[in-house]
Amino acid sequence: MSREPAPRPVPVRLTRSERITPEELALAARNHGMPLEALRWAVTPVGLHYLLIHYDIPEVDADSFALAVDGRVARPQRWSLAELTARPARTLTVTMECAGNGRARLLPRALSQPWLLEAVGTAEWTGVPLRPLLEEAGPLDDAVEVVFTGIDVGAEEDGLVEPYQRSLPIAEAMAADVLLAYGINGGPLPPQHGFPLRLVVPGWYGMGNVKWLARVTVVSEPFTGFQNRVSYRFRQTADEPGAPVTRMEPRALMMPPGAPDFFTRRRLLDPGPCELFGRAWSGWAPIAGVEVSVDGAASWHEATLSAEPVSPHAWWSWTWAWDASDPGDYEVCCRARDGSGRIQPSDGAWNLHGFANNGLHRVPVTVR
Repeated sequence: MSREPAPRPVPVRLTRSERITPEELALAARNHGMPLEALRWAVTPVGLHYLLIHYDIPEVDADSFALAVDGRVARPQRWSLAELTARPARTLTVTMECAGNGRARLLPRALSQPWLLEAVGTAEWTGVPLRPLLEEAGPLDDAVEVVFTGIDVGAEEDGLVEPYQRSLPIAEAMAADVLLAYGINGGPLPPQHGFPLRLVVPGWYGMGNVKWLARVTVVSEPFTGFQNRVSYRFRQTADEPGAPVTRMEPRALMMPPGAPDFFTRRRLLDPGPCELFGRAWSGWAPIAGVEVSVDGAASWHEATLSAEPVSPHAWWSWTWAWDASDPGDYEVCCRARDGSGRIQPSDGAWNLHGFANNGLHRVPVTVR
């Protein structure tokens, strides 16, 4: 019996701004996002927590490791890992999001990690508060910022080879819940997440949470290293200074309902009740509400928030009961608002590096 020949695939031609470049493929090979179905867990399993690595993962000997606290301080300090872990510890549950989350949804796209919506996770970080260490060192009266230096080293577009460094205003660094973490989710910090020590700054985008932390330096002038001066700034053109990227903008995500259709990328539902579930967070203030739309943001319905998040720095859960009785095609959306008055926009604002795109999460759904 003869068979019809298999149809030849139709080539899809992408514009230059839509293509994934070799550089982006190299980035994606070392980094990974959190599958949206992992929103079901209040604390993200370590292997599903998003991961972004700027340079190489350094090899660190825990026995010889030491953290230095120096600069504009009265009493420079140096602590071994054993000394740090012997101090009173705290565990904080913190939602952390990459500043580039949503970058791949902006056109033209920046040449960087092509995140869609998956660059987020919530972990239980265990470590020592930074503030007591700074107080023991004694910042001088002219201190304005604290610079955090990692062991990882690389070259950026300015051609200089330097360690990864970020700074915080002195008041932010002295906040009670800023941690030097050596553990995650009840276990040791793995190499890819910053072993043996990393900074955790609740509310700030991930770039401020320096991994493989080796030095804390108090300075009397604003830090002008590459990661502060050039990278992680909102700019429209390369030659403008731009405003710094700091705290996470409000965002709501949902677990995709129903079953996936591999070919159309739509979600398929049988008619009937459907409970939508998701998480929402903001680095500026507690979440005040989440709304859901099933008609592409033409109309909105208030979702039910959890009584409180698992911690003040973690995402909130939300649910909404959808009567999906009528067959047809729908676009399901969700948006968050926080206590500072910020509300998630329909579309994120374009910027040169694709930062903080918190446009609506939209899911195409077909009720069969």
